[in-house]
Amino acid sequence: MMQHRFMKLIKSKKVVIPFFTILIVATSCGDKTTTPKDLKPIEITETHFTSAVDKITEIMVHDIFSPPVASRIYAYPNIAAYEIIAQTDENYKSLNGQIESLQPIPKASSDSVNYSLAALIAHMEISKSLIFSEEKMESYQDSLYAIWSTENQAEFEASKAYGLSVSDHIKKWYDGDFYKQTRTMPKFTVDTDDPSRWQPTPPSYMDGIEPHWKKIRSFTLDSASQFKPTPPPAYSMKKGSAFYKELQEVYEVTERITKEGDESEEVAIAQFWDCNPYVSVTRGHLMFATKKITPGAHWIGITKIACKESKADFNKTVFAYTKTSIAIFDAFISCWDEKYRSNLIRPETLINQNIDENWKPILQTPPFPEYVSGHSVVSGAAATVLTHIFGDNFSFMDDTELPYGLPMRSFESFNKAAEEAAVSRLYGGIHYRAAIDNGLDQGINIGTQVINKLQMQ
Repeated sequence: MMQHRFMKLIKSKKVVIPFFTILIVATSCGDKTTTPKDLKPIEITETHFTSAVDKITEIMVHDIFSPPVASRIYAYPNIAAYEIIAQTDENYKSLNGQIESLQPIPKASSDSVNYSLAALIAHMEISKSLIFSEEKMESYQDSLYAIWSTENQAEFEASKAYGLSVSDHIKKWYDGDFYKQTRTMPKFTVDTDDPSRWQPTPPSYMDGIEPHWKKIRSFTLDSASQFKPTPPPAYSMKKGSAFYKELQEVYEVTERITKEGDESEEVAIAQFWDCNPYVSVTRGHLMFATKKITPGAHWIGITKIACKESKADFNKTVFAYTKTSIAIFDAFISCWDEKYRSNLIRPETLINQNIDENWKPILQTPPFPEYVSGHSVVSGAAATVLTHIFGDNFSFMDDTELPYGLPMRSFESFNKAAEEAAVSRLYGGIHYRAAIDNGLDQGINIGTQVINKLQMQ
């Protein structure tokens, strides 16, 4: 309306004004052209980050990664994201100089970078490089990229370029962790002459997985054997020996709770913490696998719950995931170092040979030596770090296993959850008491090491 009156005055010759001024006024009063400066920043929340982690968990379940390898797939993307947010948030300190061989990440070359967006992009890009089904992650990425590019293309492009430069930097770093070399190392040789040594277990009698995992470069450990646990009771099939008593305990506990069936709380606990990524099922001549998350993935799920219940923002969420995944990663290195050193036989083998040839554990025995319990070590490490971040007596409902048909369980604290995860291996019939108790202590020591050695805040 204003423009119409202004032009009418000009035509009536009551106003004399230069042409270029008319042009400016006419342009300013017409349709506005949106410039990059007018666009709102792309909003990236903690939900975007947890959803990306959930996506990689979903893909890992599909691809079937062993628990140690899965811990690696979580750790490196989280570290990349964390290093980006640490550039601009004074509440968090870079891991450069604190973790072996990690050099400072590149600096952003554009003022248009959205650091939360760049962190998420770097996380997804590295995750994609560590899995088998890259196309699944790429499809997820593309769906998000299409949204962000329409919201603010200049900011998206600048953030993407920076996120990719950081991901390239982290890829070069993780390439030196000795993982590739372990892919070509020989399989584990079973010692059939020593009755105390591990033997493959039914139904698939798989080879021992990741016998060289102790060679992987750790984040905080001085060596893989730094937290070497107390040795297990000496192998002995004499009925009065400490070892035989532990074997008998596994048999008696599982026999009792099996008779109680679905009403048994111990069976429910065993099933809830099973977390076996590859359970072999045989039907007639057909053998197939049921897929689940790994022990580390369960604790990553608990990290998500803690972040959500505490209303953690994006940066704190990235921090919590990063510190927890570092603890889980180092826990597997420490645990696997002991597993293949002690090389202890599983309860299933000895019970079938000496007590009851028809006995079966409630859970399927995983394909690696018994001592120590991986669940115990990983749970102790993760719970210790989470307690440090969110406090003791942090009660929560654990819904991590809902996608796998199991109900939620409630816990008074992370440590209580870790204790239950550890003892679940006795109820499942796959570990002796010493592996559970000593493994939990080992994990607590690793978690404490992560807290003391990494100054992230």
